[in-house]
Amino acid sequence: MSTTEIRGAAARLHVSTHIRQALWNGDLLPGQRLVVQDIADQLGVTRSSVREALFDLASEDLVELVPNRGASVRVVSVEEAIQITECRSALERLCARKAAEHATEDERAQLTELGEQLRAAVLAEDTHTYSALNRRLHDLVIEFSGQRIAKRQLERLNVQMVRFQFRLALRAGRPQESLPQLLAIIDAVTARDPAAADSAAEAQLASVIEQLRMTEHPLMA
Repeated sequence: MSTTEIRGAAARLHVSTHIRQALWNGDLLPGQRLVVQDIADQLGVTRSSVREALFDLASEDLVELVPNRGASVRVVSVEEAIQITECRSALERLCARKAAEHATEDERAQLTELGEQLRAAVLAEDTHTYSALNRRLHDLVIEFSGQRIAKRQLERLNVQMVRFQFRLALRAGRPQESLPQLLAIIDAVTARDPAAADSAAEAQLASVIEQLRMTEHPLMA
């Protein structure tokens, strides 16, 4: 792709979307430098488009801009991760209640199937697949809730938590501990029980907070 293919607002959006996705996929690590020229070359945009996108991402607390040092992926402290998870809890409880009220038959079937996949991943001790399915469950519940504003806020919060979520999933015994919590969310939503869905989502995020309190240092890699 040449540098003339994408310009202006489209280029700015292209860069910010690419970096958000890389953060979400875990391809960019906390503290990692973001070199303007390298990103411009990779994405076929101008340096000014990259700089503008980095300013946008800094306003969302995803990137840190340091004078004379450039940009880097912002490091999230354990205490901040706990606060982010507390905010997530409030929003995800809302989404769980609304999903229980509004999910269609097909959507409930998707959740039931995902529950079976989660069980299989734990049985196979496949923590990487389990971590991905865990994220998928949260995404589906949010999607099925129809809460578009909550979804946007959660996307912003969750992208800051990717490294924590991945490392927590790799802790010995964590999948076995969290599986019943995730299945409780699925059971409540598929049973169309908003109160139970709210309680299950609250319990699951409270467990994440408890695990975070056991983490002494930011997860750098």
